[in-house]
Amino acid sequence: MPDMFCFQCQQTAGGKGCTQVGVCGKQPDTALLQDGLVQALICLAQAAQAAGPADGETLRLLADGLFTTLTNVNFDNTAIRDFTRRAEDKTAQLGGRSFGRPFPLWKGETDIVSLRSTLLFGMKGMAAYAHHAARLGYDDPEVSGWFVRGLCALAQEHTVEEWLALIMEFGQVNLKCMALLDRANTESFGTPEPTRVNVDVKAGPFIVVSGHDLKDLYQLLEQTQGRGINVYTHSEMLPAHGYPKLKQFPHLAGNFGTAWQNQQKEFQDLPAPVLFTTNCIMPPRPSYADRVYTTSVVGFPGLRHIPADEQGHKDFSPIIEQALLLGGYAHDRSMSGINGGHMLTTGFAHGAVLARAEPLIAAIKSGAVKHIFLVGGCDGAHPGRNYYTDFVKHAPMDTLILTLACGKYRFNDLDLGEIGGIPRILDMGQCNDAYSAVKVALALADAFGCTVNDLPLTLVLSWYEQKAVCILLTLLSLGIKNMYLGPTMPAFLSESVVKVLVDTYGLRPVTAPQQDLDAILGRG
Repeated sequence: MPDMFCFQCQQTAGGKGCTQVGVCGKQPDTALLQDGLVQALICLAQAAQAAGPADGETLRLLADGLFTTLTNVNFDNTAIRDFTRRAEDKTAQLGGRSFGRPFPLWKGETDIVSLRSTLLFGMKGMAAYAHHAARLGYDDPEVSGWFVRGLCALAQEHTVEEWLALIMEFGQVNLKCMALLDRANTESFGTPEPTRVNVDVKAGPFIVVSGHDLKDLYQLLEQTQGRGINVYTHSEMLPAHGYPKLKQFPHLAGNFGTAWQNQQKEFQDLPAPVLFTTNCIMPPRPSYADRVYTTSVVGFPGLRHIPADEQGHKDFSPIIEQALLLGGYAHDRSMSGINGGHMLTTGFAHGAVLARAEPLIAAIKSGAVKHIFLVGGCDGAHPGRNYYTDFVKHAPMDTLILTLACGKYRFNDLDLGEIGGIPRILDMGQCNDAYSAVKVALALADAFGCTVNDLPLTLVLSWYEQKAVCILLTLLSLGIKNMYLGPTMPAFLSESVVKVLVDTYGLRPVTAPQQDLDAILGRG
């Protein structure tokens, strides 16, 4: 009997599933507790559905509970047990004691397990986006209500066709969730602007902020004003530099390091504290574990956690005091991206790109831009991820590269020049900013009087965890075809399900950069 079973991330053991310990560092007892939490959330959803319209507390529990089980978010058994207890207490409050635990999630007919898992993992990703929107006071009843509908569906019998319909319905709902978060971010912090970001680190005290939560970063910037402390973004927090209300702080000094999977090496002996606002946290090494802080649903045994009060305010004094005590580097420190570059550019969300729509359309019509690639998604440690670096390096000079999420760290420090004043690499933001890519694609299709699939546009996606899954499902629900996905196909997709996606949507596994470029561009 395996000690655990988990196949929700790209790097799952042997491309099949982790059964002894998670590749992410998740222990068997933690995996079982997370499965138990999912089951408790299903019971809560069933009770909420039976009781009538769910209240705000129930909906928050469902979303935040799912977010807690997302890869590289929470490794703290005590926190997971507490969340499970809260879900069970709420179920009882709703009169739902009669709801038994659902059947095991990972057992049953292969294709059904595959489809059930796909929906569950997609909802985990959407839960992260709903959480961030809620932190800023934004909610969509359709999005929140779908957590009830989707979780209940997991415990029900469906045909393959019904599962596929549910998954496509979910993809449309997740589009609304990403639109909600886009509105929450832009109305709270302004429309992102193209911004150059330095990756070198100045002498003196500093704090590194990782994750996705812009409100946490804003509160920290407010509390560090005038304290002589610089603040650096890390990984998916990089796009924060493009938001006017955040970039107004002069001590938002730059970006530290690269993608999440390099943190154990890059944080080694770090003379500064690190704040994880969301995933992706890895088990910290002893050389820096005493200076890592978590907040929100993030947790790891032994690390200090920063809670929020009832108004959502967080007191970052312990982090600030430790930053002053550690003192940072004695001298300015030269650092670089994985390709040796020292400057990054971000802030090309849909507002910035569409403001340049006229020259972009003209460049496409004139042939100056022959093709546009969206190369983005999650990064990870899999050696096959060098594919994305090589793909971008070999993309012809008359092509543009849109990118988003932490997969961009494979190439975002490269200087690929411009086409008619348009940078060849356009960083659209975090993973949730796939919404920006959709907005731009739809606007271009409208301008050319065609469908998105008729545009000189190809999506080349990398995935690691469940936020990438929900984005993929949204893109499929929009009917976008001929996407490339890698570095491997998800282990939770059965052969039959993969065949459906290939036959219906032309979904393709990546092969080799030159081979895929030849196929896309009709060369050879």
